[in-house]
This record gives sequence, structure tokens and C-alpha cells, in this order.
Amino acid sequence: MKQPAAFVFDAYGTLFDVHSAAARHADAIGDKWQLLSEIWRTKQLEYTWVRALAGQHCSFWRVTEEGLDYAIAAVGGIDAALRSKLLSAYRELAAYPEVPACLEALKARGAAVSILSNGDPDMLADAVRLAGLTEVIDAVLSVEAVGIFKPSHHVYELATAQFGLSAGEISFQSSNRWDIAGAKSFGFHTVWINRVGRPDEYPDLAADEVLKDLNGLLI
Repeated sequence: MKQPAAFVFDAYGTLFDVHSAAARHADAIGDKWQLLSEIWRTKQLEYTWVRALAGQHCSFWRVTEEGLDYAIAAVGGIDAALRSKLLSAYRELAAYPEVPACLEALKARGAAVSILSNGDPDMLADAVRLAGLTEVIDAVLSVEAVGIFKPSHHVYELATAQFGLSAGEISFQSSNRWDIAGAKSFGFHTVWINRVGRPDEYPDLAADEVLKDLNGLLI
């Protein structure tokens, strides 16, 4: 593919490490911190899909809270005082190390750079600011503009409308394979950022490229 006119990135898990919140409090949580973080993320996503299918939209912050509550109950033995600390940490997720330089390089090449996320606008604003990406990101697009979570095509349409481009002129990057499947069905050029080496799925909606991190976009 020739250089896309725009690179659109999922936020959570792609640019920002969703497990960094629990990692920050690993000592207080104990040896089950990774299990808690995995359950938290799994339920957070599950709740978005159920809400989208049921036509009962809510804020991403709400499913983040509800996912954490389930994870705490499922793991057990977690100090109740950690709940508020973990939620605060989720608003300060760490960006993956290569993110700032990679996005700056793509922008320097003349491409538009954008985020398209399930996240609430205020959550995304916090993450972008703390990562020092405010001057790099051309647009931060939230599902709140259409009132439904991914993988609804209404969400992906936000990017084509923002830049006045066809789907095929946009490269969409996500660490979530289900998100890649949704974006592929919409018509984006898709790049699966498979940071942890997960097995592939959705063979009829294959990613156009598979990379271990964003650095591969610069090759």
C-alpha cells in the first residue's frame, strides 16, 4: 500500500498500556495483579459489546468501573481501598515507549494522525495530554459522537467524515483483533498491532498487516 493519507489509531491497548494501571499497584494487589488486570480488561470490552448489541449505550468510564468491580469480586482478597486508586491510575495509563516518536514520524511524512476510540472524550484528553501527544494528534474521535461502541460501522465512519477520505485511503491500527475485524469489514487498510503474540482469528476478515509494535509502520 502506498502511504495512507491518514493513520487512525485505537487508543487502549494500542497506544496506551491498559495493564499499566494494575501494574502501578502490583505490590498492594499481590501476585494476582496480572489476573485482575486481564479480567478487568476482558469484562470492560465484553460490556461494550453487550451495550452495543442491546442498544443501551453508556459511558466508557461506566464499563471501566463495572469491569473493575467484577474483577475485584472474581479475584477476591483485594483491599476495597484499591478500587479508587486503580480507577485513578486508569486515567493515567502509560503510553507504549515507541508511540510518541512513531506518531511524530508519520506526521512528518505528511499523513494525518488520529485516535478513534471507545473512550470518553475526557478520558482520551487526559491520556493524550499525559503522553505529550497533544501537538501530534490531529483529531481525537470518540464513540460518544455516535452513541454506540465499536465495532459498529457508525464508529469507523467518524474517521472518513473527519478527513473527507474513503475508507481505503485510511490505515487503521489496533491491538484488538476484533477491532481489526470490524475495521476490515468497513473497508479500512488494517494493521493489527499484536504486541503479545496472540493467535490469529477471524480468518475471513484478515488484517492487511501484522506488526509487533508501531515501529513497523515506519519501514
